[in-house]
Amino acid sequence: MQVLQFPYGKTYQQITLPKKQLKGVLQSRLHGYDPGKTPEELVAEALRAPIGTPTLAELARGKQKVVLIASDHTRPVPSKVIVPPMLEEIRKGNPQAEITILIATGCHRGTTKEELVEKFGPELVERERIVIHDCDDKENLVSVGTLPSGGELVVNRLAVEADLLVSEGFIEPHFFAGFSGGRKSVLPGIAGRQSVLANHCSEFIASPYARTGILEGNPIHRDMIWAAEAVGLAFIVNVVINGEKQAIHAVAGDPLEAHAAGCAFLDGLCRVTAQPADIVITTNGGYPLDQNIYQAVKGMTAAESVVKKGGVIIMLARSNDGHGGEAFCRQMSEEPELEKTLAAFLARGRNETLPDQWQSQVFIRVLLHATVIYISEAPDQLVRSLHMLPAHSLEEAMKLAEELLQRPEPSILAIPDGVSVIGGREE
Repeated sequence: MQVLQFPYGKTYQQITLPKKQLKGVLQSRLHGYDPGKTPEELVAEALRAPIGTPTLAELARGKQKVVLIASDHTRPVPSKVIVPPMLEEIRKGNPQAEITILIATGCHRGTTKEELVEKFGPELVERERIVIHDCDDKENLVSVGTLPSGGELVVNRLAVEADLLVSEGFIEPHFFAGFSGGRKSVLPGIAGRQSVLANHCSEFIASPYARTGILEGNPIHRDMIWAAEAVGLAFIVNVVINGEKQAIHAVAGDPLEAHAAGCAFLDGLCRVTAQPADIVITTNGGYPLDQNIYQAVKGMTAAESVVKKGGVIIMLARSNDGHGGEAFCRQMSEEPELEKTLAAFLARGRNETLPDQWQSQVFIRVLLHATVIYISEAPDQLVRSLHMLPAHSLEEAMKLAEELLQRPEPSILAIPDGVSVIGGREE
């Protein structure tokens, strides 16, 4: 027998599985990687030797209005480690710079004061000017052109009017953008809702290139790069984090070149392959990414890549915030036939995308491939309305999975952190 732990909120759930049924534990090598330096040292080193640009201090010389795009409360970015040295560099270049930290909420709800304090620390929050992006605040959004997708690029006015635009963030596998980080600070980070909808259209989500770990040929990535260049994003500091949400690698410099270097490092540690299994157990890596069902779709896609057609995915996500999106919940619950919902999505043009349609589209793809048993604190009725089966422990979920499969000793794969791997099937 083998004992396995799976992140769940800020704690873990545990199960003991028969070794003869357990075909593998798929983990990125991030969790065992030792950079030999502290997170602070890694960021400082990256800032001293940026990729493809002068240092941030040099870029800041003569620049009065400086905007630093920072991630929001839904991302486990160690901003306390990244932002202070960036501010120091900017002020080294221009002590009189007017700095605004712009929180890249995308289409998420606004970040609260408490969440800002947790993210940056109380001293920074009290000292710095921080603005929360609002994708629907038309007075503070401006148009800067047409995306390759055909949608209008509308972004936060502060970014467009900045003399110097920089960003912080982290790089992780992303289920349709290929990787997070870099250019995503602009689109969707500080974009208007209509631009996000155009970029996340059904045509692009359905592309075989809009998958985890793929950038080349990815139409969503192409839009995002165009957006970052259109607003003049000049410098990024991005980190790669481990399971404890600590930085183990940092890149700085040109938004395209530095991001590509960070993605290459991550790919080398995260890519895993396995023979398909009857049951795949996965998570969203615990807090903060498992606070709702909407975000949990990301972890499900890791299991989708290695579960047998008609198999079972057991997904652990605490979901203490419920479904995570009204539109997403409505799209998934109102039509009992998922094929009809998917057909309606695919019939819509690039500029006809509905809010959260992309998440529902990926979710439906997963559900049409395998049954999902969902371990959470969300109400059972909500879980069922979203075409999943509720459970509250791994033991309960395993029993239910075996009943559904009706086969002796089903094969099992474990993915303790579904958002940290780039999964694939062995040839």
